[in-house]
Amino acid sequence: MQYPIAIEWGDDQYATGIVIPDIPGAITAGDTTEQAYQLAVEVAHIQLEELANEGKDIPMPRSIAEHRKNPEFEGWGWGIIDIDVTPYLGKTEKVNVTLPGHVIRQIDNYVTAHGIKSRSAFLANAALEKLTHA
Repeated sequence: MQYPIAIEWGDDQYATGIVIPDIPGAITAGDTTEQAYQLAVEVAHIQLEELANEGKDIPMPRSIAEHRKNPEFEGWGWGIIDIDVTPYLGKTEKVNVTLPGHVIRQIDNYVTAHGIKSRSAFLANAALEKLTHA
């Protein structure tokens, strides 16, 4: 899942800060942009795991355009962070899905070419993306 990140650029005196507005409590900073980004990935997983352990819904990302309207982030930079949320969505359940053979082959080719875990992971992520943008 691709979550927007708000970036408060640092300099020689100040660290670079990153906030993931859609994930409560996902705030971090690093001495370099690269370090801040790596720490943002870590804090996202920590916060998502905490939400899952508390039985709360995993928040879906909103658009950067929507977040830019928030005066709290005026003058900040923006980026995207890719977080696999499937570990936090609960126990997997088996379903039987019927698809045309051509679509299955296209999915399998995509899964192989992009190093995705499985056809099921691809379908789950595609469904989440569609639900997020509905």
